[in-house]
Amino acid sequence: KYYPPDFDPAKIPKLKLPKDRQYVVRLMAPFNMRCKTCGEYIYKGKKFNARKETVQNEVYLGLPIFRFYIKCTRCLAEITFKTDPENTDYTMEHGATRNFQAEKLLEEEEKRMQKEREEEELNNPMKVLENRTKDSKLEMEVLENLQELKELNQRQANVDFEAMLRQYKELEEEQRRKEQE
Repeated sequence: KYYPPDFDPAKIPKLKLPKDRQYVVRLMAPFNMRCKTCGEYIYKGKKFNARKETVQNEVYLGLPIFRFYIKCTRCLAEITFKTDPENTDYTMEHGATRNFQAEKLLEEEEKRMQKEREEEELNNPMKVLENRTKDSKLEMEVLENLQELKELNQRQANVDFEAMLRQYKELEEEQRRKEQE
């Protein structure tokens, strides 16, 4: 590009874009959902052309929260959801209902159990000792099982490569003899 000698970049006017500007992005549905108007199931991973905007007056630890607008594949009703960085997930806003997710319930249950265990350990020093012995026993059992599996695999994996090569050469020689005959 040619820049004349009298070019001054400060004279170029700044582009003033609105804060709530919407962008068109391509995204996948982050969870299974069902449209409220027509009952169509939209599965996780379905691709959409969506409008994305930054939610005004909502941030989490300095991270902006985004809102996405998609359309139902059957009835073209608008469905919106936004990011939830606090739970590393998305929250459904309107237009559809989020379907049941067993994984999320399992994670919440594990967190709850961990929290209960930590509270119990803080109050009772004997419980700390009991939990440590349980953990070490479990770890020892896992290591024993792993060792048994390794030994079993080694016993079954005795492959004689020389015999395999000899057998392959014999087959090749037989085929050559047949071709010559």
